[in-house]
Amino acid sequence: MMQTIDLRETQPSRAELARLAPRAVTDVTAASASAAELIADVRARGEQALLDQAERFDGVRPARIRVHAAEIAVAMSQLAPDVRAALEEAIERVTKATQAQGPEPTVTALGPGAEIIQRWKPMTRVGLYVPGGKAVYPSSVVMNVVPAHVAGVGSVALASPPQRDFDGAVHPTILGAAGLLGVEEVYAMGGAGAIGALAYGVPELALDPVDLITGPGNVYVAAAKRLVRGTVGIDSEAGPTEILIIADETADARLVAADLVSQAEHDEQAAAVLVTPSVTLAEAVEAELSKLASSTAHSDRVTTALTGQQSAIVLVVDLVAAAAFSNAYAPEHLEIQTVEPGSVLDLIENAGAVFLGAYSPVSLGDYLAGSNHVLPTGGQAAFSSGLGAYTFLRPQQVIRYDRGGLQAVEKRIVALSHAEDLPAHGDAVEARFQAI
Repeated sequence: MMQTIDLRETQPSRAELARLAPRAVTDVTAASASAAELIADVRARGEQALLDQAERFDGVRPARIRVHAAEIAVAMSQLAPDVRAALEEAIERVTKATQAQGPEPTVTALGPGAEIIQRWKPMTRVGLYVPGGKAVYPSSVVMNVVPAHVAGVGSVALASPPQRDFDGAVHPTILGAAGLLGVEEVYAMGGAGAIGALAYGVPELALDPVDLITGPGNVYVAAAKRLVRGTVGIDSEAGPTEILIIADETADARLVAADLVSQAEHDEQAAAVLVTPSVTLAEAVEAELSKLASSTAHSDRVTTALTGQQSAIVLVVDLVAAAAFSNAYAPEHLEIQTVEPGSVLDLIENAGAVFLGAYSPVSLGDYLAGSNHVLPTGGQAAFSSGLGAYTFLRPQQVIRYDRGGLQAVEKRIVALSHAEDLPAHGDAVEARFQAI
């Protein structure tokens, strides 16, 4: 079912491993022209553009873009009891884990009367995008809103596509989750147009521009986030989901296969990768995948993802080589199912989130681990992190020197200012010590 990449007889470099890694074909650049048109349309025509785009792309024209507070309250009251209980526990767990992420202010004394204060300030206003394509993601509401609240963000706007099955309204489970988190500003809008609306504002909707946009979406959402970056901050350009499992001969093939299928369920472009030194395990997982893929609810989608070029079983000589492959791949989700997962973890550098042992599946992280499931994809875990309180915080340096502190470095400032042919810089310091 899955292609096999055999690296046991080779010693590829990190760059070669990156080239060999199976990837989905997603060209954000190719979607940029269309995304730019949609954003420009929203900037020019505001609410009418958003209504027209909803009709065109979502198959329904919402009665209104901005959701009334009463609708959110009703949706919250009508949540199924088990779903509400699960969401409340997810909120509690993610909040508790996220509270450990807020850095404390620090003061560094560089000499008498010479201090640097490092402090962290929350974004003033953020826009959170919750997708609504092949599935409904109330868990993404939790994962976006909780870290913003923990960081101290004062103003939160949430956008999610209008649903044809609900007459153009935001999915009621999404609204219910928003209500549980106290979010009152919700918009029935999706795709690139929604990103443009959050970035530039829509006056007739009383939608003010935000400072940061977070949350996953399709390739047009990713392209739109790239286009507005600089006007606003973004978390990342999220692509199709990925799971990479490092497993040895001690792993349970049935559980490994179940976890690969769980991520393939998301999307036809989802990537499922097993890296193992055990041919026996590889063959057993392949057999389990054939059974599971044919019996799961979204069989066609799963089969397409598993047989795509982005999914593979990778054979390596040992677990050190497995870790090297994983680091080059930089997966969104990394599971380690080996006899000593902690030893393999010591070799891991790049991963959005790491799940240790057979009882820490990615599904746990998607909902109730307490970790955040908004994670970098497409190799971006090599240079970026998952969503957290720190995403919504800006570090600021506060410089506090008194007369003596400045005078101690006066001559060196003057020397450097002349070396850079910027003498007025030095003059500004000397002026403080000259008699009038």
